[in-house]
Formats: sequence, structure tokens, C-alpha cells
Amino acid sequence: MTFLITLILSLLLINPVDISDNKQKKWGQTGHRIVGDIAADYLDKKAEMAISKILGHESMAIASTWMDKIRSDSRYDHTHAWHWVTIPDGMTYEETEKNPDGDLINALQTIITELKEGNLSEEEEAKKLKMLIHLVGDLHQPMHVGTGEDRGGNDTKVEWFYEPSNLHRVWDSEIIDDTKLSYTEFSNAVNHPTEEQLREWQQGDILDWAHESMEYRDQIYDLPDDNQIGYQYQYNNRDLLDQQLLKAGVRLAYVLNQIYG
Repeated sequence: MTFLITLILSLLLINPVDISDNKQKKWGQTGHRIVGDIAADYLDKKAEMAISKILGHESMAIASTWMDKIRSDSRYDHTHAWHWVTIPDGMTYEETEKNPDGDLINALQTIITELKEGNLSEEEEAKKLKMLIHLVGDLHQPMHVGTGEDRGGNDTKVEWFYEPSNLHRVWDSEIIDDTKLSYTEFSNAVNHPTEEQLREWQQGDILDWAHESMEYRDQIYDLPDDNQIGYQYQYNNRDLLDQQLLKAGVRLAYVLNQIYG
């Protein structure tokens, strides 16, 4: 028994468990799957058939998390900066100093152009499509359009229901996870846009949607002095979070219909 305890302790020292990393579920997986699941309902027939051929048996909901899974693959190190963009308060994207490693807006614009041109191999097209599905989701998570002051909320430390967290994580996953809903249950609960909303949301382009995400900063950063948040913050922001997930799904379908429809 003593030997077994010593062995376990030794393994923990060699590979310490980082609990905070385990809690950070890059929109988390559930959020991205909600977006992909909603988007599937708004594809026109031609786009639906084209995407089914590209992804095979993999749904858009499942494909939506591929870009997070490849973070540990050194072949995709060049994509790390594609998940976010920095636009300081009072500025437009055009006015910002661009990240030499790329950013969320540039990546989306480039990928959409590449998919429209149709000069990709089957393998590359599948990868680019999965990236597009993921990044449209990121664009609608307002913390991925950051101010440049706190790494998209990662440096804004909060206590979420008395547990250490940060504002980015709260928006990526913790409000969603607290519902205890699967991605299909969540998408079924929120996927009821009006005809007017559909018409309104299927307007504009990537830049417009990024600037729209910036408009929610005052609400998102409205925190109590002690940065302890829970039920009240959840109540104040749940409608916005639901709306952003739904918008992302509707707009993802809109982009895909333009490419493949």
C-alpha cells in the first residue's frame, strides 16, 4: 500500500493536473456545436448537399470543434491567432494595427474567398470548411473581439458562483454549461427566430458582425466591485448569449449558402 501511494504521488509530481485548464473548454465545445446545429437548419438544398459531400458522415455540429482540437498539432501553429481579433474601443477594424500572425477577421475573409474560388483539394476544402464553421462561432462570442487590454477577458478575474474564473471563460463555456443542456437541447430551446430577425441578421458581412460584437462590451463588463458573479450576472446576460449563438448559426448558414448555394 505504501509503495502504491508513493507511485501515485510521483506520477502527480511528474504530470501535475492543471484544474483551471480542464475547466476552460474552448464558445466551449457545447457553444460551437450549438452554432453548427442551428446553421444546418438554414442551409438551402444545394449547400446542404455540397457540405454533406465534403464532411461525409460528420455533422457541422461535430466538425465545429475541429479547430480547437488541432491546437496541439504544430502543423497548425500558424492558426493560433485566428481565433480572435483586437479592436480597441472607439476604433474600427480598418483603423487598427494588424497582428502579423493574422486575426479572426482576416482569417474568415481569406477562407471565404478560398472556398468561393473552389481551387482547393478535397482535403484542404474540408479543413477550410471546418475552420469557417468554427470561426464564425468565435466572431459572435463577444470576448473574441477584444479591446487589447485584458486578452479578451482572460485577464479579468472573476469568481463564478464562488469559484475562480475569468470573464472570457464565463462567456466561452460557464454560462452555457450551467444550463445542463446538451447542444441539441440548447439549440432546440433557442432556435426560434422571427422572420424579421432572419432578414435582419442575414445582412452585412464579417466586418459588420465584428463591430456588432463590440457593441456589447458595456453590458459584458458591467461587474460588481468584488467581481463575484453568479445568478444576477447570468440573468442579465443570458438573453444576449442565446441571441449570439442563434445569430451565429443563422449567419453561418447565410455564408455557406453564398459559397455553395
